[in-house]
Amino acid sequence: MADKAQGSLSSVAGWPAGVKAYVQELQVEMRRVTWPSSKQVRATTGVVIACVFAFAAYFYVVDLVIGRAITRVFSLFTR
Repeated sequence: MADKAQGSLSSVAGWPAGVKAYVQELQVEMRRVTWPSSKQVRATTGVVIACVFAFAAYFYVVDLVIGRAITRVFSLFTR
């Protein structure tokens, strides 16, 4: 029982060192990142917005067609 408590205390004591190492590695990796220019960000944002509207229109049409088909099937069976 004492060994288990001792192991827990040593893992808790090593936690700040682990966090420090993680932050240092994170800083090194963030220096390696190549960030896009503002022109690239604007262009890709435009593409994303256009795709969202295109998919919304597509799903609207599909929903409309399927909804009308289901309504016709129900009206066929309720006569």
